[in-house]
Amino acid sequence: MPRVMVKKAEYDYAVLKPIIFEMLHTFDQGRIKANTQVLIKPNLLFPTSPETAILTHPLIIKATAEYVLEKGGRVSISDSGAIGAFEKALKANGIIKALEGLPVVLKEFKNSVRVSVGEPFGEIELAEEAVAAEVIINLPKLKTHSQMMLTLGVKNMFGCVVGFRKPEWHLRAGVSREKFAHLLVAICSALKPTVTILDGILALEGEGPGKGGRPRRLGLIMASDDTLAVDVTVCRLLGLEPLELFTNKVAHGLGLLDPAIELEGELPRVKGFRLPATVPLLFGPRIFHGFLRKNLTQRPVAQSARRKLCGECCQYCPAKAISHDRRKVTFDYDKCIRCYCCIEVCPHAALTTNEPLPGKIIRKMLKIYS
Repeated sequence: MPRVMVKKAEYDYAVLKPIIFEMLHTFDQGRIKANTQVLIKPNLLFPTSPETAILTHPLIIKATAEYVLEKGGRVSISDSGAIGAFEKALKANGIIKALEGLPVVLKEFKNSVRVSVGEPFGEIELAEEAVAAEVIINLPKLKTHSQMMLTLGVKNMFGCVVGFRKPEWHLRAGVSREKFAHLLVAICSALKPTVTILDGILALEGEGPGKGGRPRRLGLIMASDDTLAVDVTVCRLLGLEPLELFTNKVAHGLGLLDPAIELEGELPRVKGFRLPATVPLLFGPRIFHGFLRKNLTQRPVAQSARRKLCGECCQYCPAKAISHDRRKVTFDYDKCIRCYCCIEVCPHAALTTNEPLPGKIIRKMLKIYS
């Protein structure tokens, strides 16, 4: 039976450090010792400050690094974000300052090696450092995600796909959230994080995982040696059925999810946590899917009051479905795969999701008469 530790916490290092040390001591299974190569994998989506609740907090990264160093391990801290330089994210989030004087390696994922993750994906390219690490400590942030509902422990390991290979995989998965969730579960299962510690002290609700979301203080941190168990526990924290989360549902279908979790600590019930809308992207007879996808399904849209025409969404879109001129952003909904990468990377919170009214009506009618 998987075990999850839940603790109340704040971003006060005197409080946070002993909690992180206890969690790592409980779950590292004695694997961290002299000269052990340890990869710390935080969420470093793009350069922003801790107050935005988008990135793993620097004090959690610091405490994790200090624990490994005290055990005699060698520390590397790496990620491959969506936009912006890795070094800028480290500086903006206060990580460089927090780790000052500590003998750690800060290195963006650059090189990949091929790893078998099972059917239907076969071999995919993952960060060389993640594959070579003896121990991976996974440090996700509790955030919403416009495509996957939440981005937690399993989703955080997608950062081990290097650079623009991430949008390539979004393109391959197409409009199927379930297929993309299967890929996320496969990657996490292949890399097998030793410990997952989730930063839920300041979480992100609404249209996450980028600046479209809204910070919300929950004051919690949780850990386990079972990443899926952390994700299940977060769902229960927020009042969701665990299988409502796409990655949990896929993992359950693969026989990887054990819902019987031993909980250490009090798990409160968070009320009114704002989740993004994740309505079915395609519904009804397959013959109509092309029409539905173009005209009626949920889609990204630009909010005219916030748009800056900076071009980040155009650059990152895996389907090349976005263009802009001096006045507006234009979406080609024939090409758009509804991955919502554009919402994720928008530095101005100018993009959001919208389901056209005819789509809402037709979907409800099909539900009533099915």
